[in-house]
Amino acid sequence: MLRTPQERDPSLPRPAVLGIPRALIWGYIGVLLFMIGDGVETSYLPTYFKTDLGFAEASVGIIFTVYGVTAAVGAFLAGGLSDLWGPRRVMMAGAACWAVCHALMLAVAVPAHSYWLILFTYGLRGFGYPLFAYGFMVWIMAGAPERQLGKALGWFWFCFTMGYPVIGSAMVSFLKPMIGFYHTLWVSLAMIVAGALVVLLLLRERTGFQGLSREPEQVGLTRTFLGCFTVMFTKPRVGMGAVVRLINTTSQFGVWVFVPLFLIDQVGFSAQEWASLLIVMMVSNLACVVTFGALGDRWSRRKTVAWLGGVVSAIACLALYYVPSTAGHDYLLVAIAAGALGVGMAGYVPLPPLMTSQDPERKGQIMSAYTLGAGASMAFGPLIGTVFIGSIGIGGVMWIYAALHLLSTVLVLFMKTPETRTAHHAPAAERPAGPEAERTTERETVGALTAPGREL
Repeated sequence: MLRTPQERDPSLPRPAVLGIPRALIWGYIGVLLFMIGDGVETSYLPTYFKTDLGFAEASVGIIFTVYGVTAAVGAFLAGGLSDLWGPRRVMMAGAACWAVCHALMLAVAVPAHSYWLILFTYGLRGFGYPLFAYGFMVWIMAGAPERQLGKALGWFWFCFTMGYPVIGSAMVSFLKPMIGFYHTLWVSLAMIVAGALVVLLLLRERTGFQGLSREPEQVGLTRTFLGCFTVMFTKPRVGMGAVVRLINTTSQFGVWVFVPLFLIDQVGFSAQEWASLLIVMMVSNLACVVTFGALGDRWSRRKTVAWLGGVVSAIACLALYYVPSTAGHDYLLVAIAAGALGVGMAGYVPLPPLMTSQDPERKGQIMSAYTLGAGASMAFGPLIGTVFIGSIGIGGVMWIYAALHLLSTVLVLFMKTPETRTAHHAPAAERPAGPEAERTTERETVGALTAPGREL
């Protein structure tokens, strides 16, 4: 579905800035600005709906549940739509959806204190950020040199995380006391528009300007999205990768909901201490995403995800329960455990190129499988805690998260790159002749030039 190696030789040097492909650098800046705008609301919006607008807690929960569902669907759509429209149009569609729905919510729904309008506008807005952010991730997969994909994706997650929970939350803490939360939400709209304009006007890398599908005939919407599902079954290792991506942040979203209840109610931590522990977790993640992406490029993507992702995350989940249970209110030890989970989450960065290596001609569809796992984890993590915490307690829930991370280790170790027999190793009777032989020789030559010096 993407350009073949004959059309783009990744062995040729391309300028990069700290591992960021120079041609894509404005996309990273656009994503950072966009995710700052998206992250402004994270620390206070549920309280705003409940306290300032007077909605019941259950009603607020429904709003965020609907948002989570649409965000998961948007994440899934990003890859398939990139095949049809190209990543640039997908990103602009996401930005337009976010901006229009957010403006309607602030200008109409909030002043009217209309629950149903807020549910409708905020719920639909959930499509926006995944189309924009994951659309650019697909653009990276299509436009960055293969040998640099891990580091390029590491910088994507750096910008994503730096914007969403870090700078966005810091911005609301700074602006809310001065102008109020309602007006701060208008500032978030300005950040979204700024990020979209950076991509629209300054990002000129041509790969993302057209549909990524290289089918000889135009493939329809239904067939494209059907392929996004079926690729997980026709290529079982792609399905394994989608499960691994689901597990990647399942524990994160579960920990964000249930661990503070445990630390504050049972161990004696304050809400401010938990907030600072979250900062430790995300800063640790930021410190490692680029490093682990580069490590995957140079060492092994499978081993990086398996050992630094799965195993480290499993140990960290157990530590987040057993350390405070044993040591009590020991901030330093619990901070080390929280930081370890941030490190473990970063270990999964090299997963996308490992998945797309299973079928390089279907990168858009494979990335839909990847982003489907990413979106579903937002609901799956809290769901596990909701179902099991009453019967097995927070300790049992953390064991489930740890077991899932160990399962991801096992799955990813089976995700070896498919071996392709070349004509050099095929019997003479099977070797193509004529023009096909020339094309085969060309593929072999390019393959020899671009083959990495380590296993995936």
